Amino acid sequence: MTVTTEGLPTWLDPVASAARTIEPDQLSRFLPPESGAGRQSAVLVLFGEGERGPELLLMERSGSLRSHAGQPSFPGGSLDPEDGDQATTGPLRAALREAREETGLDPRGVQLFGVLPRLYIPVSGFVVTPVLGWWRSPSPVGVVDPGETARVFTVPVADLTDPANRATAVHPSGHRGPAFLVESALVWGFTAGVIDRILHFAGWERPWDRAKQVPLDWRA
Repeated sequence: MTVTTEGLPTWLDPVASAARTIEPDQLSRFLPPESGAGRQSAVLVLFGEGERGPELLLMERSGSLRSHAGQPSFPGGSLDPEDGDQATTGPLRAALREAREETGLDPRGVQLFGVLPRLYIPVSGFVVTPVLGWWRSPSPVGVVDPGETARVFTVPVADLTDPANRATAVHPSGHRGPAFLVESALVWGFTAGVIDRILHFAGWERPWDRAKQVPLDWRA
């Protein structure tokens, strides 16, 4: 299980470069507890190239799940013992395994090119490692288990950077964070936060109206 930037398309160079230098607190204010508590997990941040150029693979979680029901997210989940060392190759294996289980993705077509610092999701207690991948050889994807996944879709990076599709999501608790209104979905929370920071540090971000607010029950 290796991480390499060899052969990456040039448009991914800014993302790979940012992954090598970004600090945890530049990604989020929610960092893993110093006590080591938290459930180790990983997500696959997979970049591909579609008809409209660079794109990201996302999925929408089933509405019946106890955690993050109906929420768009990256494919991913908890590390299993067979994934190996949580400090080295474990997150890499977990990200690919979970992506296969949730979307039907063929991991053999994915080149892992970077790993972002581990982050924390307080509401669920997950310590999450975002693993960056290049969809070198695309394979068919779709819902594998309707009990886990409602749909699988790709979002052009051009739509994510379009100021018209950006907003601030307002949680009932009062918490505010970046959001994206794309593919008839409201992408918010952890996933939107990671996308927001990648766009920023890769130099892809365009000025957008941060005063534009949307509730979490937004529908297209």
